[in-house]
Amino acid sequence: MKIEELFNSGIAFKDFIDEGDSSSKEKTIKIYDDIQFDEELIHRIKSIDEKIKALVLAEIWCPDCMVNVPVLQKIRDINDNFSFSIIKREGNEEYFKKYSVEDKVKIPTFIFLNNSFKEIGYFVERPSIVKNIYDNNNQAEVIVATRKYRNGEYIGETAEDILNILGY
Repeated sequence: MKIEELFNSGIAFKDFIDEGDSSSKEKTIKIYDDIQFDEELIHRIKSIDEKIKALVLAEIWCPDCMVNVPVLQKIRDINDNFSFSIIKREGNEEYFKKYSVEDKVKIPTFIFLNNSFKEIGYFVERPSIVKNIYDNNNQAEVIVATRKYRNGEYIGETAEDILNILGY
Protein backbone atom coordinates (compact mmCIF):
# COMPACT_ATOMS: atom_id res chain seq x y z
CA MET A 1 0.00 0.00 0.00
CA LYS A 2 1.24 3.48 -0.86
CA ILE A 3 1.60 6.14 1.81
CA GLU A 4 -1.24 8.16 0.25
CA GLU A 5 -3.56 5.14 0.53
CA LEU A 6 -2.51 4.62 4.15
CA PHE A 7 -3.19 8.28 4.89
CA ASN A 8 -6.60 8.15 3.22
CA SER A 9 -7.54 4.97 5.12
CA GLY A 10 -6.93 6.58 8.50
CA ILE A 11 -9.27 8.16 11.00
CA ALA A 12 -9.63 11.59 12.58
CA PHE A 13 -8.73 12.53 16.16
CA LYS A 14 -12.35 12.38 17.37
CA ASP A 15 -12.78 8.85 15.99
CA PHE A 16 -9.46 7.86 17.56
CA ILE A 17 -10.70 9.01 20.97
CA ASP A 18 -14.04 7.26 20.47
CA GLU A 19 -12.22 3.93 20.05
CA GLY A 20 -10.89 4.03 23.60
CA ASP A 21 -12.22 2.76 26.88
CA SER A 22 -13.47 5.43 29.28
CA SER A 23 -10.11 5.78 31.04
CA SER A 24 -8.15 6.24 27.77
CA LYS A 25 -10.73 8.70 26.44
CA GLU A 26 -10.72 10.77 29.63
CA LYS A 27 -6.93 10.93 29.81
CA THR A 28 -6.56 11.88 26.12
CA ILE A 29 -9.27 14.54 26.31
CA LYS A 30 -7.78 15.97 29.51
CA ILE A 31 -4.33 16.21 27.89
CA TYR A 32 -5.88 17.91 24.85
CA ASP A 33 -7.97 20.32 26.95
CA ASP A 34 -4.95 21.27 29.08
CA ILE A 35 -2.64 22.12 26.17
CA GLN A 36 -1.60 25.74 26.30
CA PHE A 37 1.23 26.66 23.98
CA ASP A 38 3.21 29.81 24.65
CA GLU A 39 2.95 32.73 22.21
CA GLU A 40 6.21 31.92 20.43
CA LEU A 41 5.07 28.35 19.76
CA ILE A 42 1.68 29.56 18.53
CA HIS A 43 3.44 32.01 16.21
CA ARG A 44 5.62 29.20 14.82
CA ILE A 45 2.57 26.99 14.27
CA LYS A 46 0.72 29.82 12.50
CA SER A 47 3.77 30.33 10.25
CA ILE A 48 3.27 26.94 8.57
CA ASP A 49 2.45 28.25 5.11
CA GLU A 50 2.30 25.02 3.14
CA LYS A 51 0.07 21.96 3.33
CA ILE A 52 1.59 19.44 5.75
CA LYS A 53 0.16 16.00 6.38
CA ALA A 54 1.03 13.60 9.16
CA LEU A 55 0.44 9.87 8.90
CA VAL A 56 0.09 8.73 12.49
CA LEU A 57 0.57 5.18 13.75
CA ALA A 58 -1.18 5.11 17.13
CA GLU A 59 -3.43 3.19 19.51
CA ILE A 60 -5.66 4.97 22.03
CA TRP A 61 -4.67 2.65 24.93
CA CYS A 62 -0.98 3.65 24.67
CA PRO A 63 0.18 6.27 27.23
CA ASP A 64 2.59 7.83 24.71
CA CYS A 65 -0.25 8.19 22.20
CA MET A 66 -2.58 9.69 24.82
CA VAL A 67 0.04 12.38 25.44
CA ASN A 68 1.39 13.11 21.96
CA VAL A 69 -1.50 12.66 19.52
CA PRO A 70 -3.47 15.54 21.13
CA VAL A 71 -0.55 17.84 20.25
CA LEU A 72 -1.23 17.17 16.57
CA GLN A 73 -4.89 18.08 17.00
CA LYS A 74 -3.96 21.30 18.79
CA ILE A 75 -1.55 22.20 15.95
CA ARG A 76 -4.37 21.44 13.51
CA ASP A 77 -6.72 23.68 15.49
CA ILE A 78 -4.26 26.56 15.18
CA ASN A 79 -3.32 26.09 11.51
CA ASP A 80 -5.49 24.33 8.95
CA ASN A 81 -2.50 23.88 6.64
CA PHE A 82 -1.72 20.96 8.94
CA SER A 83 -3.73 17.73 8.78
CA PHE A 84 -3.26 14.21 10.04
CA SER A 85 -4.70 10.75 9.75
CA ILE A 86 -4.41 7.97 12.32
CA ILE A 87 -3.97 4.28 11.53
CA LYS A 88 -3.56 1.31 13.86
CA ARG A 89 -0.23 -0.44 14.38
CA GLU A 90 -1.70 -3.90 13.85
CA GLY A 91 -1.44 -4.77 10.18
CA ASN A 92 0.74 -1.76 9.33
CA GLU A 93 3.99 -2.73 11.06
CA GLU A 94 5.75 -3.65 7.82
CA TYR A 95 5.38 -0.16 6.37
CA PHE A 96 6.69 1.47 9.57
CA LYS A 97 9.62 -0.92 10.06
CA LYS A 98 12.13 1.65 8.80
CA TYR A 99 11.14 3.93 11.71
CA SER A 100 11.51 1.18 14.29
CA VAL A 101 13.64 1.43 17.42
CA GLU A 102 15.64 -1.67 18.33
CA ASP A 103 13.60 -3.60 15.73
CA LYS A 104 10.29 -2.61 17.36
CA VAL A 105 7.67 -0.46 15.68
CA LYS A 106 6.90 2.13 18.36
CA ILE A 107 3.72 4.10 18.85
CA PRO A 108 3.08 6.78 18.24
CA THR A 109 5.06 7.26 15.05
CA PHE A 110 4.30 10.40 13.05
CA ILE A 111 5.46 10.60 9.43
CA PHE A 112 5.32 14.17 8.15
CA LEU A 113 4.59 14.62 4.46
CA ASN A 114 4.29 17.48 2.03
CA ASN A 115 1.18 17.92 -0.10
CA SER A 116 2.62 15.46 -2.66
CA PHE A 117 3.07 12.82 0.06
CA LYS A 118 6.87 13.11 0.06
CA GLU A 119 8.40 12.54 3.47
CA ILE A 120 9.66 15.58 5.36
CA GLY A 121 10.63 13.76 8.56
CA TYR A 122 9.30 11.70 11.42
CA PHE A 123 8.72 11.61 15.18
CA VAL A 124 8.83 8.38 17.18
CA GLU A 125 7.23 7.74 20.57
CA ARG A 126 8.43 10.61 22.81
CA PRO A 127 9.90 14.09 22.57
CA SER A 128 13.69 14.30 22.51
CA ILE A 129 13.92 15.83 26.00
CA VAL A 130 12.25 12.74 27.50
CA LYS A 131 14.33 10.36 25.39
CA ASN A 132 17.49 12.10 26.64
CA ILE A 133 16.42 11.72 30.28
CA TYR A 134 15.69 8.03 29.71
CA ASP A 135 19.04 7.55 27.96
CA ASN A 136 20.91 8.93 31.00
CA ASN A 137 19.64 5.98 33.06
CA ASN A 138 19.30 7.95 36.29
CA GLN A 139 16.40 6.03 37.80
CA ALA A 140 15.17 8.91 39.99
CA GLU A 141 15.16 11.31 37.01
CA VAL A 142 13.40 8.73 34.85
CA ILE A 143 10.64 8.24 37.43
CA VAL A 144 10.07 11.98 37.82
CA ALA A 145 10.21 12.58 34.05
CA THR A 146 7.78 9.74 33.36
CA ARG A 147 5.26 11.14 35.82
CA LYS A 148 5.56 14.64 34.36
CA TYR A 149 5.47 13.34 30.78
CA ARG A 150 2.35 11.26 31.31
CA ASN A 151 0.66 14.27 32.89
CA GLY A 152 1.34 16.30 29.76
CA GLU A 153 4.10 18.48 31.17
CA TYR A 154 6.31 18.00 28.09
CA ILE A 155 3.59 18.89 25.55
CA GLY A 156 5.45 22.03 24.48
CA GLU A 157 8.58 19.99 23.83
CA THR A 158 6.61 17.58 21.62
CA ALA A 159 5.32 20.55 19.61
CA GLU A 160 8.86 22.00 19.45
CA ASP A 161 10.23 18.71 18.12
CA ILE A 162 7.47 18.56 15.49
CA LEU A 163 8.07 22.13 14.35
CA ASN A 164 11.82 21.52 14.18
CA ILE A 165 11.22 18.42 12.03
CA LEU A 166 8.98 20.48 9.74
CA GLY A 167 11.51 23.32 9.56
CA TYR A 168 9.29 25.95 11.22
